[in-house]
Amino acid sequence: MNELKHRAEEVVRLAKSGGASAADVMIREQDTFSVTVRMGEVETLKEAISRSLLLRVFVGKRTATSNTSDLSESTITSLVSETIGMAKLTSEDQSGGLPDPLLFENNFPNLDLVDEGWEAITPEQRIDFAKRAEATALSADKSIVNSDGGSFDYARSKTVLANTLGFMGAYEGTASSLSVSPIAQAADGMQRDFWFAVARHRSDLPSPEDIGRKAAQRTMRRLGARKVATCEVPIIFDPYTARSFMGDVFSAVAGDAIYRRSSYLVDQLGQTVASPAVTIVDDARLLRGLGSSPFDDEGISTHATSIIENGVLRNYLHSTYSARKLNAKPTGNGQRFSSGSVVIGPTNFCLKPGQVSPEDIIASTKTGLYVIELIGSGVNHVSGDYSRGAVGIWIENGKLAYPVHEITIAGNLREMLKDVETIGNDLTFFGSIAAPTVKIRKMVVSGE
Repeated sequence: MNELKHRAEEVVRLAKSGGASAADVMIREQDTFSVTVRMGEVETLKEAISRSLLLRVFVGKRTATSNTSDLSESTITSLVSETIGMAKLTSEDQSGGLPDPLLFENNFPNLDLVDEGWEAITPEQRIDFAKRAEATALSADKSIVNSDGGSFDYARSKTVLANTLGFMGAYEGTASSLSVSPIAQAADGMQRDFWFAVARHRSDLPSPEDIGRKAAQRTMRRLGARKVATCEVPIIFDPYTARSFMGDVFSAVAGDAIYRRSSYLVDQLGQTVASPAVTIVDDARLLRGLGSSPFDDEGISTHATSIIENGVLRNYLHSTYSARKLNAKPTGNGQRFSSGSVVIGPTNFCLKPGQVSPEDIIASTKTGLYVIELIGSGVNHVSGDYSRGAVGIWIENGKLAYPVHEITIAGNLREMLKDVETIGNDLTFFGSIAAPTVKIRKMVVSGE
């Protein structure tokens, strides 16, 4: 970490002495391990250490970004000089510039993002995680006849950020994921599904056997899938598909969509935009959170931001740039593209769980669709129009009756948010956007 800090300080010094009026640099190092197995045999195995340097310089109100994976002194010196030269050729933008220094802090909380115990897990044990998950899925039922494989991934990252205002911050994190994708055979054809989990700490990652059993169960329940007639019924998203719904909400509250007026939630602050059951937060300080960090990629101290509170829209999410565009305050959601430019991204963006179990939500539905997979991208974030291909389980008399496929669910995000009827107690994080089971009062299911 000290070496990365030294490099960052050097970049900032070079930028300042080279004519930049301001600059910031983020350096990230990742130590990664990845293995995939299929039918008990290792197919791919990779261990690597990578570094990336993302530079942003300002010359007055002009800006340019650049990146490199070569941290040698000669490369960095050339990169800084060339980036300053590029900045001088760009147009002025009055919203550009580093954040207000008052948004930085020096004492960062311990968010418990590192599990040192991963270092004691040998490569052989990591490979065995993937093998055990796949073996459990294959042995779950005689209908499971093949596999698209199992995988285990692990990464330990170090992040350093420095700027010409004197900010210097650093943090580390670990993360792992385990997945398996079995294939089942029935008289009417084959079906495939999967399951996976992601966690920073080993104690939070389910066992390979749990992952394998869940993947097999999800696959077997898709056998015998049929079509249904076009109708309008309640829709229940499981946590995996509900996170996609929440991703659409995130896109609508991101500051760049707001200042471009390309969101159906423009000019809606303080207004009721969802059911009273809906509360959505973006919390970068969640302990062990997959999207947690003490500061964002601009150095701004992170915190929890209330997005929708009991159905009322309270805040949009901002980087420094979008906040200046809208005369608002940055929310600590600046994230860097690989090019070095800053965009708005989620931290731990989630729909707060309710008190009802997913089983009770299903039991409360006389006829409806339990969605387990969404296909394609048919969402217009300007109008809110929503249309996605789907796979699910049909509900009859409060019970999961049979699998359905080759259908489309359609509605509008405005109405979907207001029609949220019940929220489950099973909030599940697969990444930086998460949700529990969600029941929508009604949507159109297009089938036969």
